[in-house]
Amino acid sequence: MIPVFDGHNDALLRLSMAKDDPVALFRDGGPGHVDLPKARAGGMVGGFFALFSPTPNQPLDFTVFDAPPYDIPVPDPLPKHAAAVPVARQVDIATALEAAGLIRLVLTREDLTPDPEGPLTVVLHLEGAECIDADLQGLDKLYDAGLRSLGPVWSRPNVFAHGVPFRTGSDGDTGPGLTDAGRALVREAHARGMVVDCSHITMQGFWDIAEEGLPLVATHSNACAISLTARNLTDAQLKAVGETGGMVGLNFGTMFLRPDGKRAPEGGIGFAVRHLAHMVEMAGEDHVGLGSDFDGAPMPEGLGSAAALQALVEAMREAGFGETLIRGICQDNWMGFLRRRLPAEDAPATTQEGRP
Repeated sequence: MIPVFDGHNDALLRLSMAKDDPVALFRDGGPGHVDLPKARAGGMVGGFFALFSPTPNQPLDFTVFDAPPYDIPVPDPLPKHAAAVPVARQVDIATALEAAGLIRLVLTREDLTPDPEGPLTVVLHLEGAECIDADLQGLDKLYDAGLRSLGPVWSRPNVFAHGVPFRTGSDGDTGPGLTDAGRALVREAHARGMVVDCSHITMQGFWDIAEEGLPLVATHSNACAISLTARNLTDAQLKAVGETGGMVGLNFGTMFLRPDGKRAPEGGIGFAVRHLAHMVEMAGEDHVGLGSDFDGAPMPEGLGSAAALQALVEAMREAGFGETLIRGICQDNWMGFLRRRLPAEDAPATTQEGRP
């Protein structure tokens, strides 16, 4: 079994919305895409676990993806207090999962020791930074709680950046990029050795992050050349990911895989392999991984949860991917990147603006 380190999932959000004990749900299994039994069955050894604040009273209705073309307006900005409560709840769940021995939070590069028989190796990721003030108040607390990756924006504007809409027939060139506060956030994350994620940000925001000298990372985005949607990346962006030593993770969400933009599950694994081949061609074989979006998007037929991850491995083999490339996509590329990017155990602590 090929071990898998996943670039993005929303399991903490799902657990935070459940009525039952989240630790028991994760330990014993149940509804959803990611829990410990499913991870064991599919060879998943860890990944980026997102902290996310939904827009109140505006759940994303996946049926809108049934009839392309579509252009779903981005939601209104989310106030900090509305964002902070669900994020705090999800941090508490991650802490409880670690206390129960089910996961291990990655704080430094030395913590990157995934074990198929041990706790899942988890990088905490913030998907949309609404819970942080424009002056970056709130970042210290999250960092101390284990946050090591952040995306300045989800598909919703905030004080840091603008997000792309869910739109077919368009790349991500849909609006402005980083604000001054966004540039400050990116620089501070860079100084701390954190990952900065470009998934959901506009094309201009992507290039603004490149200007700050960071490795370009899109934890859960695909190729516009295969499926032209605003959530995917152009060839120029994919090439920049490789040129900057970054990473792009394949999103399993069917509407980002299928050339027609539908959420229909049929043929999804085949489309996934097509995206992977193109992403490897553009970014390079050392800069492509997986970023499933488990528990956050409709999944392809035959790849309905973490338990089915080896089906994608077999599809890559059938498509002629070599074992070294498959292992790189499944785990080794994310591990190599994170060992270069995250702070070392003996690195001095930093405060805002990177001052020791």
